[in-house]
Amino acid sequence: MPTIVHEFDWPDRVVVGTVGRPGSRTFYLQARAGTRTSSVALEKEQSAVLAEMIDRLLDELTVKNDQLSIPSEAPAELLDDEPLDQPVEEDFRTGTMRLAWDPRTLQMVIEAYPVEEDPPDDDDAETADIGIGEDEAEPSEMLLVRIPVGTARAFAQRTRRVVEAGRPTCSDCGLPMDEDGHECPTDDGEQAP
Repeated sequence: MPTIVHEFDWPDRVVVGTVGRPGSRTFYLQARAGTRTSSVALEKEQSAVLAEMIDRLLDELTVKNDQLSIPSEAPAELLDDEPLDQPVEEDFRTGTMRLAWDPRTLQMVIEAYPVEEDPPDDDDAETADIGIGEDEAEPSEMLLVRIPVGTARAFAQRTRRVVEAGRPTCSDCGLPMDEDGHECPTDDGEQAP
C-alpha cells in the first residue's frame, strides 16, 4: 500500500501547540499551506527533544559552514504565538520522527511517522531520529515539512515555550503539581501522607 504523505514545502505556518488543560494537554505538530492543514499528535517529550535537536543542528551547521546565514535567535517577524488552527483533526499519533538538513534547498526537514512504524532508510541527508519505532515495513502515512532556517529557529523557540507552559513544578521534589494539590514522594517512591 502506498504511503500517504502530508507534504509541506515552504508552509505558511508550522507550529507545535496544545489542546486541553495543563496536566492533560495533547501536543500537536501542525502545518498549513493555503487552506490545507495537517495535525499529528506528539508526546510532550518528543516536542521538547524536537526543539532541542533543531537548535543543535542549526548551531552545528553554523560552525561547519560559515557561508550559511543562520540566525542565532528567532527573527521577531517569524515568531508565532497564535493558537493551533481549528478544528484540530489528528492525522495520526507520532511514533518516530526524523530531523534532517537538506543542503540542496537549505531547509530543515521534519518527518513524522505513525506509532510503531520506522521511516525508510535515506542516506542523502544528515539525520537524527526522535522517538521509537520497531517495524521495518513501509509506513502507511507520514508528515513531511521543509522550513527555512529562520522559521526553524522560531519553531524551536515557540515549541520550548509551549512545553514549559504546563503545570508548575514543586520546589521540593521537582515533580509537576496539580490544581488540587501535590504530595511529594517519599524516599521509597510512595506519596507522602
